[in-house]
Amino acid sequence: MNVKAANAEALRRLLAAEPVLTDCVPAAEALGLEARTVLHAGPPITWEAMCAPLQAAIVGALRYEGWAAGEGAAVALAERGGVRFEPCHHRGAVGPMTGLITRSMPVFVVENRAFGNRASATINEGLGRVLRFGANDESVLARLAWLRDEAGPLLGRALRRAGGLDLRALMAQALQMGDEMHQRNVAASSLLLRALLPSLVREGAGPALARLIEFMVGNDQFFLNLAMAAAKAAADPLLGISGSTVVATMARNGTEFGIRVAGCGARWFTAPVNTPEGLFFPGFGPADANPDIGDSAIVETIGLGAMAMAASPPVARFVGAGGLAEALRVTEEMREITLGEHPHFRIPTQDGRGAPVGVDVRRVVATGITPLINTGIAGRKAGTGQVGAGVVRAPLGCFTAALEALATGHA
Repeated sequence: MNVKAANAEALRRLLAAEPVLTDCVPAAEALGLEARTVLHAGPPITWEAMCAPLQAAIVGALRYEGWAAGEGAAVALAERGGVRFEPCHHRGAVGPMTGLITRSMPVFVVENRAFGNRASATINEGLGRVLRFGANDESVLARLAWLRDEAGPLLGRALRRAGGLDLRALMAQALQMGDEMHQRNVAASSLLLRALLPSLVREGAGPALARLIEFMVGNDQFFLNLAMAAAKAAADPLLGISGSTVVATMARNGTEFGIRVAGCGARWFTAPVNTPEGLFFPGFGPADANPDIGDSAIVETIGLGAMAMAASPPVARFVGAGGLAEALRVTEEMREITLGEHPHFRIPTQDGRGAPVGVDVRRVVATGITPLINTGIAGRKAGTGQVGAGVVRAPLGCFTAALEALATGHA
């Protein structure tokens, strides 16, 4: 298949995706996770090469699972090779920021009904001191236990009763309401709760139901993990299309930025990751920022996040990228490196024009324009949590390496 035909097929698959949220079950069930296996965000990485927030999150996860009694024991277990580390992407999953998934954590299951593949993501923990930003104190572990023991099972029962929720339609509507599904998920989270509430009420009762609804209502980023799983489900069918130069995966582990390209299958191309720039919470500044981390850039691969910045001018201001004019400029710049427009994800500030979709490594290398990503900013110091929000550029090196592999037949 020549490049033009291969890319047409990749774009067809990407735009034909039908992600449906079907269930919430333990990761051991959904992903087949074994004991002492820890999934993390980004491309493969060793314990020694991990940034401090990722190591701290792993310490928290090992304590949460009961595989280590305390911080010292957790570090010792990781250092002596007693834990298997694997990217979320290798197990059909995605995770925000540190991206950690272990076997007892409840995960959402999203099915791409157009192609039959599935993807999973954990339940969003909320804001502040959370595991995904490297916090691991007792409050973090208690919240994880509640998600496992009470919230996750109730969400699973409600989703099974509902018979599945059409995420593509929900995301398309949220885009019209000002979300871009990366830094802003207010509308999408509200629409999800509205769709799921009848089933939640039928499956839950009393304090447990009240706790879950209060948690969802108070968590404006609840939908983020679902947007990521929907994007993963939409993008995975691209992998293995011989000759295609369309990007199927973008992910960061706090040390390296990695991409996978349709024509190169599961192979990673990596380069040193950049550090986000943006607005910081009181008491923090650029010196506190950790290099970019997380699987959440998967939403940019399907035309959301920074690709759809024009649909969400408040996000541009929130991440320090300006107002409407700057948001429009960002989306137009992203059109220079993409192959098409999404027929379902339409931008109201651009007269309903489809969001740019289908990042092409050829165009990235030819223009020197790399994808822009909307992101939270993790504190560089272990245990700090989130210190701000901003934007970051993907490094050019991984796109150049991928194009060279495709051009030389070493994909």
